Amino acid sequence: MARIILKGITWDHSRGLTPLLAAAQRYQELHPGVDIQWKKRSLQEFADAPIEELTHHYDLLIIDHPWVGCAAATRCVLPLNQYLPAAYLANQAENSVGASHASYEYDGQQWALAIDAATPAASYRKDLLEKNYQPLPATWNDLLLLAVKGKVAVPAIPIDLLMNFYTFCIANGNTPFAGSEEIIDRETGVRAIENMKQLYSLVDKKMFQCNPIAVAELMTRTNDYWYCPFAYGYSNYARSGFADRLLHYAGVVSFNARPLRTTVGGTGIAVSAFSKHKKAAADFAAWVSSEKIQRTLYVQHGGQPGHRAAWTDDDVNHLTHDYFKQVLPLMENGYIRPRYNGYLHFQDHAGLPLQNCLQHNGNPLQALEEMNRIYRDSLVSHQKHAIV
Repeated sequence: MARIILKGITWDHSRGLTPLLAAAQRYQELHPGVDIQWKKRSLQEFADAPIEELTHHYDLLIIDHPWVGCAAATRCVLPLNQYLPAAYLANQAENSVGASHASYEYDGQQWALAIDAATPAASYRKDLLEKNYQPLPATWNDLLLLAVKGKVAVPAIPIDLLMNFYTFCIANGNTPFAGSEEIIDRETGVRAIENMKQLYSLVDKKMFQCNPIAVAELMTRTNDYWYCPFAYGYSNYARSGFADRLLHYAGVVSFNARPLRTTVGGTGIAVSAFSKHKKAAADFAAWVSSEKIQRTLYVQHGGQPGHRAAWTDDDVNHLTHDYFKQVLPLMENGYIRPRYNGYLHFQDHAGLPLQNCLQHNGNPLQALEEMNRIYRDSLVSHQKHAIV
Protein backbone atom coordinates (compact mmCIF):
# COMPACT_ATOMS: atom_id res chain seq x y z
CA MET A 1 0.00 0.00 0.00
CA ALA A 2 1.31 3.46 -0.93
CA ARG A 3 2.60 5.52 1.96
CA ILE A 4 0.56 8.60 2.88
CA ILE A 5 2.59 11.78 3.31
CA LEU A 6 0.91 14.70 5.06
CA LYS A 7 2.58 18.11 5.05
CA GLY A 8 1.82 20.63 7.76
CA ILE A 9 2.66 24.29 8.32
CA THR A 10 2.95 25.89 11.75
CA TRP A 11 4.66 28.84 13.44
CA ASP A 12 8.20 29.10 14.66
CA HIS A 13 8.21 28.80 18.43
CA SER A 14 8.56 25.85 20.79
CA ARG A 15 4.87 26.24 21.65
CA GLY A 16 3.87 25.99 17.99
CA LEU A 17 6.29 23.39 16.64
CA THR A 18 7.65 20.97 19.24
CA PRO A 19 4.33 19.40 20.35
CA LEU A 20 3.34 18.83 16.73
CA LEU A 21 6.63 17.09 15.98
CA ALA A 22 6.17 14.85 19.01
CA ALA A 23 2.57 14.13 18.06
CA ALA A 24 3.51 13.36 14.46
CA GLN A 25 6.19 10.93 15.59
CA ARG A 26 3.80 9.06 17.87
CA TYR A 27 1.00 9.07 15.31
CA GLN A 28 3.36 7.56 12.73
CA GLU A 29 4.26 4.81 15.21
CA LEU A 30 0.56 4.03 15.64
CA HIS A 31 -0.14 4.36 11.90
CA PRO A 32 2.97 3.06 10.06
CA GLY A 33 1.57 3.97 6.64
CA VAL A 34 1.32 7.69 7.45
CA ASP A 35 4.23 10.14 7.44
CA ILE A 36 3.55 13.64 8.82
CA GLN A 37 6.07 16.38 8.03
CA TRP A 38 5.83 19.77 9.77
CA LYS A 39 7.42 22.96 8.49
CA LYS A 40 7.76 26.13 10.55
CA ARG A 41 7.42 29.75 9.48
CA SER A 42 7.94 32.97 11.39
CA LEU A 43 4.89 34.96 12.48
CA GLN A 44 5.79 37.56 9.86
CA GLU A 45 5.95 34.90 7.14
CA PHE A 46 2.44 33.86 8.10
CA ALA A 47 1.35 37.45 7.59
CA ASP A 48 3.16 37.70 4.25
CA ALA A 49 1.65 34.53 2.74
CA PRO A 50 -2.13 34.34 3.11
CA ILE A 51 -3.39 31.02 4.46
CA GLU A 52 -5.61 30.52 1.42
CA GLU A 53 -2.45 30.31 -0.71
CA LEU A 54 -0.78 27.85 1.68
CA THR A 55 -3.72 25.44 1.39
CA HIS A 56 -2.46 24.51 -2.08
CA HIS A 57 0.82 23.27 -0.62
CA TYR A 58 -0.04 21.80 2.80
CA ASP A 59 -2.51 19.25 4.10
CA LEU A 60 -2.57 20.54 7.68
CA LEU A 61 -2.49 24.21 8.64
CA ILE A 62 -2.26 25.98 11.98
CA ILE A 63 -4.52 29.03 11.82
CA ASP A 64 -6.15 31.55 14.16
CA HIS A 65 -9.88 32.11 14.45
CA PRO A 66 -10.28 35.48 12.65
CA TRP A 67 -9.36 33.71 9.40
CA VAL A 68 -12.41 31.45 9.35
CA GLY A 69 -14.53 34.05 7.57
CA CYS A 70 -12.10 33.76 4.69
CA ALA A 71 -12.27 29.97 4.98
CA ALA A 72 -16.04 30.06 4.67
CA ALA A 73 -15.86 32.37 1.65
CA THR A 74 -13.13 30.49 -0.22
CA ARG A 75 -13.82 26.92 0.99
CA CYS A 76 -10.07 26.27 0.89
CA VAL A 77 -10.15 24.18 4.09
CA LEU A 78 -12.54 21.41 5.01
CA PRO A 79 -15.69 21.88 7.08
CA LEU A 80 -14.63 19.35 9.70
CA ASN A 81 -18.18 18.71 10.85
CA GLN A 82 -18.61 16.82 7.58
CA TYR A 83 -15.59 14.61 8.30
CA LEU A 84 -15.60 14.04 12.08
CA PRO A 85 -18.24 12.37 14.29
CA ALA A 86 -20.84 14.66 15.83
CA ALA A 87 -20.15 13.13 19.25
CA TYR A 88 -16.47 14.05 19.00
CA LEU A 89 -17.24 17.66 18.07
CA ALA A 90 -19.81 17.90 20.87
CA ASN A 91 -17.15 16.75 23.35
CA GLN A 92 -14.72 19.34 22.02
CA ALA A 93 -17.36 22.04 22.43
CA GLU A 94 -18.14 20.93 25.99
CA ASN A 95 -14.45 21.04 26.86
CA SER A 96 -13.58 24.30 25.14
CA VAL A 97 -11.23 26.72 26.90
CA GLY A 98 -13.50 29.74 26.94
CA ALA A 99 -14.91 30.25 23.45
CA SER A 100 -11.91 28.73 21.69
CA HIS A 101 -13.81 25.90 20.00
CA ALA A 102 -16.74 28.08 18.96
CA SER A 103 -14.37 30.67 17.51
CA TYR A 104 -13.53 28.28 14.66
CA GLU A 105 -17.20 27.79 13.78
CA TYR A 106 -18.56 30.13 11.15
CA ASP A 107 -21.44 30.07 8.70
CA GLY A 108 -22.66 26.84 10.30
CA GLN A 109 -19.42 24.92 9.75
CA GLN A 110 -16.45 23.94 11.93
CA TRP A 111 -13.36 25.07 10.03
CA ALA A 112 -10.70 24.07 12.57
CA LEU A 113 -10.20 22.42 15.95
CA ALA A 114 -8.84 24.43 18.88
CA ILE A 115 -5.41 22.89 19.32
CA ASP A 116 -3.92 25.81 21.29
CA ALA A 117 -5.48 28.45 23.55
CA ALA A 118 -4.07 31.80 24.65
CA THR A 119 -5.01 35.27 25.84
CA PRO A 120 -3.04 38.17 27.32
CA ALA A 121 -2.15 37.56 30.97
CA ALA A 122 0.16 39.16 33.50
CA SER A 123 3.61 37.62 33.92
CA TYR A 124 6.20 38.40 36.54
CA ARG A 125 9.52 37.55 38.08
CA LYS A 126 8.46 36.29 41.48
CA ASP A 127 12.04 36.29 42.73
CA LEU A 128 12.58 39.97 41.88
CA LEU A 129 9.26 41.16 43.29
CA GLU A 130 9.97 39.35 46.56
CA LYS A 131 13.57 40.56 46.72
CA ASN A 132 12.41 44.17 46.31
CA TYR A 133 9.37 43.87 48.60
CA GLN A 134 7.12 44.71 45.68
CA PRO A 135 3.57 43.28 45.77
CA LEU A 136 1.97 42.08 42.57
CA PRO A 137 0.10 45.04 41.01
CA ALA A 138 -3.64 44.69 41.50
CA THR A 139 -4.97 47.92 39.96
CA TRP A 140 -4.24 50.17 37.00
CA ASN A 141 -2.70 52.73 39.34
CA ASP A 142 -0.46 50.07 40.90
CA LEU A 143 0.76 49.24 37.40
CA LEU A 144 1.50 52.86 36.51
CA LEU A 145 3.49 53.34 39.72
CA LEU A 146 5.63 50.31 38.88
CA ALA A 147 6.06 51.55 35.31
CA VAL A 148 7.40 54.85 36.63
CA LYS A 149 10.19 52.82 38.26
CA GLY A 150 11.12 51.38 34.85
CA LYS A 151 10.34 47.81 35.87
CA VAL A 152 7.47 47.10 33.49
CA ALA A 153 7.84 45.38 30.13
CA VAL A 154 4.93 45.12 27.70
CA PRO A 155 4.66 44.19 24.00
CA ALA A 156 3.97 47.23 21.84
CA ILE A 157 4.19 46.11 18.22
CA PRO A 158 1.10 47.09 16.21
CA ILE A 159 -0.90 43.87 16.49
CA ASP A 160 -0.48 43.62 20.25
CA LEU A 161 -1.46 47.25 20.71
CA LEU A 162 -4.55 46.64 18.61
CA MET A 163 -5.55 43.64 20.74
CA ASN A 164 -5.16 45.80 23.85
CA PHE A 165 -7.15 48.61 22.24
CA TYR A 166 -10.13 46.24 22.13
CA THR A 167 -9.55 45.55 25.83
CA PHE A 168 -9.63 49.24 26.74
CA CYS A 169 -12.68 49.93 24.60
CA ILE A 170 -14.52 47.25 26.56
CA ALA A 171 -13.13 48.63 29.82
CA ASN A 172 -14.67 51.98 28.89
CA GLY A 173 -18.09 50.49 28.41
CA ASN A 174 -18.48 49.54 24.74
CA THR A 175 -17.59 46.55 22.58
CA PRO A 176 -15.77 47.11 19.26
CA PHE A 177 -17.19 46.35 15.81
CA ALA A 178 -20.84 46.95 16.68
CA GLY A 179 -21.32 49.24 13.66
CA SER A 180 -20.40 49.30 9.99
CA GLU A 181 -18.86 52.78 9.82
CA GLU A 182 -16.57 52.83 12.85
CA ILE A 183 -14.82 50.31 15.09
CA ILE A 184 -16.05 52.07 18.18
CA ASP A 185 -17.77 55.34 18.98
CA ARG A 186 -15.51 58.38 19.08
CA GLU A 187 -15.75 59.03 22.81
CA THR A 188 -14.94 55.44 23.81
CA GLY A 189 -12.16 55.05 21.26
CA VAL A 190 -10.39 58.28 22.21
CA ARG A 191 -10.66 57.46 25.90
CA ALA A 192 -9.24 53.98 25.28
CA ILE A 193 -6.21 55.40 23.47
CA GLU A 194 -5.68 57.99 26.18
CA ASN A 195 -5.73 55.23 28.80
CA MET A 196 -3.15 53.29 26.81
CA LYS A 197 -0.99 56.40 26.54
CA GLN A 198 -0.76 56.51 30.32
CA LEU A 199 1.15 53.23 30.30
CA TYR A 200 3.03 53.27 27.00
CA SER A 201 4.45 56.73 27.65
CA LEU A 202 6.22 55.31 30.71
CA VAL A 203 7.82 52.14 29.34
CA ASP A 204 11.13 51.76 27.51
CA LYS A 205 10.80 52.77 23.83
CA LYS A 206 12.31 49.45 22.76
CA MET A 207 9.00 47.85 23.72
CA PHE A 208 7.62 49.20 20.44
CA GLN A 209 9.75 46.57 18.70
CA CYS A 210 8.78 43.72 21.06
CA ASN A 211 6.17 41.01 20.63
CA PRO A 212 5.13 38.76 23.56
CA ILE A 213 7.95 36.30 22.90
CA ALA A 214 10.54 39.09 22.93
CA VAL A 215 9.16 40.40 26.22
CA ALA A 216 9.26 36.94 27.78
CA GLU A 217 12.85 36.54 26.64
CA LEU A 218 13.80 39.94 28.07
CA MET A 219 12.23 39.06 31.39
CA THR A 220 13.89 35.66 31.63
CA ARG A 221 17.33 36.55 30.26
CA THR A 222 17.83 39.73 32.32
CA ASN A 223 16.79 41.15 35.68
CA ASP A 224 15.75 44.48 34.16
CA TYR A 225 11.99 43.95 34.28
CA TRP A 226 9.85 42.62 37.07
CA TYR A 227 6.37 42.61 35.61
CA CYS A 228 4.37 42.50 32.37
CA PRO A 229 0.71 43.57 32.70
CA PHE A 230 -0.67 41.86 29.60
CA ALA A 231 0.97 39.79 26.89
CA TYR A 232 -0.20 36.64 25.15
CA GLY A 233 0.83 33.93 27.60
CA TYR A 234 3.46 31.32 26.78
CA SER A 235 3.38 28.49 29.31
CA ASN A 236 6.87 27.47 28.16
CA TYR A 237 8.38 30.27 30.25
CA ALA A 238 6.55 28.97 33.33
CA ARG A 239 8.32 25.60 33.03
CA SER A 240 11.54 24.90 34.91
CA GLY A 241 14.51 24.67 32.57
CA PHE A 242 12.98 26.29 29.48
CA ALA A 243 14.52 29.71 30.11
CA ASP A 244 17.33 31.06 32.27
CA ARG A 245 14.83 32.34 34.82
CA LEU A 246 11.24 31.37 35.57
CA LEU A 247 8.14 33.43 34.83
CA HIS A 248 4.97 33.13 36.84
CA TYR A 249 1.59 34.11 35.42
CA ALA A 250 -1.46 35.76 36.95
CA GLY A 251 -4.69 37.55 36.13
CA VAL A 252 -4.59 41.11 34.82
CA VAL A 253 -5.03 44.29 36.86
CA SER A 254 -8.40 45.86 37.54
CA PHE A 255 -9.42 49.06 35.76
CA ASN A 256 -12.18 51.21 37.22
CA ALA A 257 -12.67 48.47 39.85
CA ARG A 258 -13.18 45.73 37.25
CA PRO A 259 -10.65 43.22 35.81
CA LEU A 260 -9.68 43.99 32.23
CA ARG A 261 -11.17 41.69 29.59
CA THR A 262 -8.44 40.46 27.26
CA THR A 263 -8.57 39.45 23.60
CA VAL A 264 -8.41 35.72 22.89
CA GLY A 265 -5.70 34.36 20.59
CA GLY A 266 -4.47 30.79 20.23
CA THR A 267 -4.58 28.58 17.16
CA GLY A 268 -6.63 25.88 15.48
CA ILE A 269 -5.70 23.01 13.22
CA ALA A 270 -7.37 22.97 9.80
CA VAL A 271 -7.30 20.55 6.87
CA SER A 272 -6.76 21.76 3.31
CA ALA A 273 -9.63 21.21 0.90
CA PHE A 274 -6.96 20.43 -1.71
CA SER A 275 -5.36 17.59 0.28
CA LYS A 276 -5.12 14.25 -1.49
CA HIS A 277 -5.51 12.54 1.88
CA LYS A 278 -8.41 14.35 3.51
CA LYS A 279 -9.53 11.46 5.72
CA ALA A 280 -6.03 10.82 7.10
CA ALA A 281 -5.43 14.52 7.71
CA ALA A 282 -8.77 14.94 9.49
CA ASP A 283 -8.07 11.86 11.59
CA PHE A 284 -4.72 13.27 12.76
CA ALA A 285 -6.30 16.65 13.50
CA ALA A 286 -8.93 14.97 15.67
CA TRP A 287 -6.36 12.77 17.42
CA VAL A 288 -3.95 15.57 18.29
CA SER A 289 -6.84 17.75 19.53
CA SER A 290 -8.34 15.00 21.68
CA GLU A 291 -8.40 15.11 25.48
CA LYS A 292 -5.96 12.23 25.88
CA ILE A 293 -3.26 13.74 23.68
CA GLN A 294 -3.82 17.37 24.69
CA ARG A 295 -3.33 16.76 28.42
CA THR A 296 -0.40 14.36 27.99
CA LEU A 297 1.84 14.19 24.93
CA TYR A 298 0.94 17.62 23.56
CA VAL A 299 1.45 19.65 26.73
CA GLN A 300 4.45 17.56 27.86
CA HIS A 301 6.29 18.65 24.72
CA GLY A 302 5.73 22.38 25.13
CA GLY A 303 2.23 22.77 23.78
CA GLN A 304 -0.45 25.07 25.18
CA PRO A 305 -3.55 22.94 24.76
CA GLY A 306 -6.96 23.95 23.52
CA HIS A 307 -8.75 21.25 25.53
CA ARG A 308 -10.08 22.23 28.96
CA ALA A 309 -9.08 18.90 30.56
CA ALA A 310 -5.43 19.90 30.17
CA TRP A 311 -5.98 23.33 31.75
CA THR A 312 -7.49 21.81 34.90
CA ASP A 313 -5.14 18.83 35.16
CA ASP A 314 -3.03 18.80 38.34
CA ASP A 315 0.01 17.28 36.63
CA VAL A 316 -0.11 19.87 33.85
CA ASN A 317 -0.32 22.71 36.36
CA HIS A 318 2.51 21.27 38.43
CA LEU A 319 4.64 21.21 35.27
CA THR A 320 3.86 24.89 34.57
CA HIS A 321 3.74 26.38 38.08
CA ASP A 322 -0.05 26.75 37.79
CA TYR A 323 0.06 28.68 34.52
CA PHE A 324 -3.19 27.15 33.29
CA LYS A 325 -5.15 27.56 36.52
CA GLN A 326 -4.11 31.21 36.67
CA VAL A 327 -4.96 32.03 33.05
CA LEU A 328 -8.17 29.99 32.70
CA PRO A 329 -10.44 32.72 34.19
CA LEU A 330 -9.07 35.17 31.60
CA MET A 331 -9.81 32.69 28.81
CA GLU A 332 -13.34 32.19 30.06
CA ASN A 333 -13.93 35.95 30.04
CA GLY A 334 -12.02 36.62 26.82
CA TYR A 335 -13.16 38.77 23.92
CA ILE A 336 -13.43 36.97 20.57
CA ARG A 337 -12.34 39.02 17.58
CA PRO A 338 -14.48 39.49 14.45
CA ARG A 339 -14.27 36.78 11.80
CA TYR A 340 -15.83 38.39 8.76
CA ASN A 341 -14.00 37.90 5.47
CA GLY A 342 -11.85 41.03 5.40
CA TYR A 343 -11.18 41.49 9.11
CA LEU A 344 -7.57 40.39 8.66
CA HIS A 345 -6.96 43.37 6.40
CA PHE A 346 -7.98 45.55 9.33
CA GLN A 347 -5.87 43.57 11.80
CA ASP A 348 -2.79 43.80 9.60
CA HIS A 349 -2.98 47.58 9.19
CA ALA A 350 -4.96 49.28 11.95
CA GLY A 351 -2.30 48.82 14.62
CA LEU A 352 0.13 51.11 12.78
CA PRO A 353 -1.65 54.45 13.38
CA LEU A 354 -2.27 53.33 16.95
CA GLN A 355 1.41 52.59 17.47
CA ASN A 356 2.46 55.90 15.91
CA CYS A 357 0.12 57.73 18.27
CA LEU A 358 1.36 55.95 21.38
CA GLN A 359 5.03 56.04 20.45
CA HIS A 360 5.17 59.68 19.35
CA ASN A 361 2.52 61.28 21.56
CA GLY A 362 0.14 61.72 18.66
CA ASN A 363 -3.47 62.82 18.52
CA PRO A 364 -5.82 60.00 19.65
CA LEU A 365 -8.70 61.25 17.51
CA GLN A 366 -6.57 61.32 14.36
CA ALA A 367 -5.35 57.79 15.08
CA LEU A 368 -8.92 56.59 15.62
CA GLU A 369 -10.13 58.20 12.41
CA GLU A 370 -7.38 56.44 10.43
CA MET A 371 -8.29 53.14 12.10
CA ASN A 372 -11.92 53.71 11.13
CA ARG A 373 -10.89 54.33 7.51
CA ILE A 374 -9.01 51.03 7.49
CA TYR A 375 -12.05 49.35 9.04
CA ARG A 376 -14.32 50.56 6.26
CA ASP A 377 -11.80 49.34 3.69
CA SER A 378 -11.70 45.93 5.36
CA LEU A 379 -15.41 45.44 4.85
CA VAL A 380 -14.77 45.20 1.11
CA SER A 381 -11.39 43.45 1.12
CA HIS A 382 -9.75 40.26 2.32
CA GLN A 383 -6.09 39.54 3.03
CA LYS A 384 -3.41 37.99 5.27
CA HIS A 385 -2.95 36.45 8.64
CA ALA A 386 -1.03 36.95 11.86
CA ILE A 387 -0.97 34.64 14.89
CA VAL A 388 -1.10 36.02 18.43
